[in-house]
Formats: sequence, C-alpha cells, structure tokens
Amino acid sequence: MFDRIAKAQQQIDEACQTLGRPITVMEVCGTHTVAIFRSGIRSTLPRGLKLLSGPGCPVCVTDQGYIDAVLELTNRDDCIIATYGDMIRVPGKTGSLETRAARADVRIVLSSEDALQLARDNTHKTVVFVAVGFETTAPATAVVVKEAAEEGIENFCILSGHKLILPAMRALLGGMNDRVDGFLCPGHVSVIIGAGAFAEIVNDFGRPCVVAGFEPLQIIEGLAEICRQLSNGKPQLKSIYGAVVTEQGNTAAQRIIAECFEAADGYWRGLGKIEKSTLVLKPKYREFDGFERFGLTDEPGEDLSGCRCGEVLCGRIEPMQCALFGSQCTPHKPVGPCMVSSEGTCAAWYKYGRRD
Repeated sequence: MFDRIAKAQQQIDEACQTLGRPITVMEVCGTHTVAIFRSGIRSTLPRGLKLLSGPGCPVCVTDQGYIDAVLELTNRDDCIIATYGDMIRVPGKTGSLETRAARADVRIVLSSEDALQLARDNTHKTVVFVAVGFETTAPATAVVVKEAAEEGIENFCILSGHKLILPAMRALLGGMNDRVDGFLCPGHVSVIIGAGAFAEIVNDFGRPCVVAGFEPLQIIEGLAEICRQLSNGKPQLKSIYGAVVTEQGNTAAQRIIAECFEAADGYWRGLGKIEKSTLVLKPKYREFDGFERFGLTDEPGEDLSGCRCGEVLCGRIEPMQCALFGSQCTPHKPVGPCMVSSEGTCAAWYKYGRRD
C-alpha cells in the first residue's frame, strides 16, 4: 500500500511540474472532505495541488429559506417535526429546531421509515418529515411516500429538500467557481446515479471526473488520476470505486425516484437558484407535500449576518478566511450549517484542519 501511495504522490508532483502551475481539485462530497482531513492527506500533498471542498454536504447547501420554513411549523401544536440529527442545530432567523424543541414536538429519526412510523403511532398529529439529502437518500423518502399513499396515512407529509448533484457542478463551472480543474466525485451518490452520469461534466466542460471511495489510498490515487489526466491534456471520466459503483448505477433506486419526484428549479446556499436541481413530489403524490399542505413558501432566505458558508460551499474561500471561524462560530455555537453538519467543511477544518 505504501508503494502505491508513494507512486500516487510522485504522479501528482510530476503533473504539477509538467503543467507549470498549481492544480485545483474539488472534492464534491462532504464525506471525502472529512476523510481527507482525518487521514492527514492534505499534509502529504505537494504544494502545487490545492484541494477545495464543494457543495456536497446536503445540510450545508440547504437554503436558509427552507430552514426558516421548517422553523415556522414549530409554532403549530398539531405537528410533529421529524428530522435527521444534523438538521436540528442549523440556525435560522428564529433559532433552531434544537432551541424550539422546548415548546414544539421535534423528534430525531434515523430513517424515513422511522418518520412514517411516527405518523402511524400519533394519528392525532401530522408528522412532517424534514427530507434533506442528495440522490443517496431520495429513494428512501420516495418509498415512505408510496407507503403512506398505499396505506392511506393522511397525517404524514414531507418537506422535500432533496437536491441533485450534477446541476450544482454545472453551476460551479458555469461561473460560480470556474477555476476548478477537476472533480473527485462522490462515491455514495455515484452508487445511485452511476459513474456514467458524470460524463456530461467531462464532455461539456473538459474537466476530469474521478469517482473514488473513502479510504485514504483510493482518495490519493483518485487525486493522482485527475492530475495525470490534466498533465496529459486528456480529461476523462474514470471510476476507481468499481467494487461499489457501476456505470449505470442503481436502476431500481432511480425508478422509484422517477415515480415519486420530478426535477424543479430550486435554491442552494451559496449557489443561488439552479435550474432542475431539486426534487419535488409529482402531482400523484402532491397531497404529501408539506409546503402545499401548510401554505409554506420555499423562497430564498438571507444568510445570517457574517456567515460565509455560501462562499465556502463554492470553494471561493476556505473556512479560515471567515472572520467568525473559530471565535464566534464553533461546533458548540455554530452560526452557519457548515459548522453544524458532521460533513460540513467548517466543522472538518475546526476539528482537523488547524493542525493539518
């Protein structure tokens, strides 16, 4: 293994020398970001390779308007808010789900199925599932929506915050951050959509895309492959996560997403409005849309004062460049979601980066 690591590091160094300029690679997935920091990979890379963290943390890219819509429901006595743990501490204009839990019924769930079971067990209240995530978690949300429809469970709905990763990558290269030379593509999402989905980034923008797992060796070899392609001037799509990711992805998961959801324009923190980038329920299942049921708006919200999470998510700044980082904004008292989520770039920098 150590021989392979040394070889990959040499390839990166040679590519930087061949190009005669720094190489900028974005790891799209928040899990990659944490793995890179935790393993100390950054400290072993040549100076010519710069890593940027991208919009791959679902909690982080969720627009402030969505957060505030969820918080609005905490004013109701007839609702149970079911949410994944990472969402509970994300600040909004009126606090967070954690701070509002003293007077609202907020439950942490481990799965969408847990949220539906809450509805079965609490028929006197409407259970609102805070459905945030990329293509990885969308199939599970679709399953419970179908189950609710089949069982006639009327006291269940979702606030769909599901997002699609490819439109975000296109938005970055379309102007939000076109200095990215290549992408280390997310393994978890690729399991669902397939490695082949990233071909459009290579074909339309000429950027290498390499799908890799989360072990240090795979990450380093993935970075080396991107650098090799850049030095050769031949950008390609390549997966080195073949044991898990196929070219076509999980077609069964894709089918259930397509059955329940359709792509719509939506707002992202830092990236603004992106065409066909979010998943909303199809008319057949619209009765389970919490936005429609409660008359909520999903308009863009304003980031909290001083928070620069949006710029971090686009790779325009690193967390240390935010004046709040490490002082006013810490994991114990976060100002923005990038410091809250376990996959957040700021949280990773705070935990590992200051000594990397």
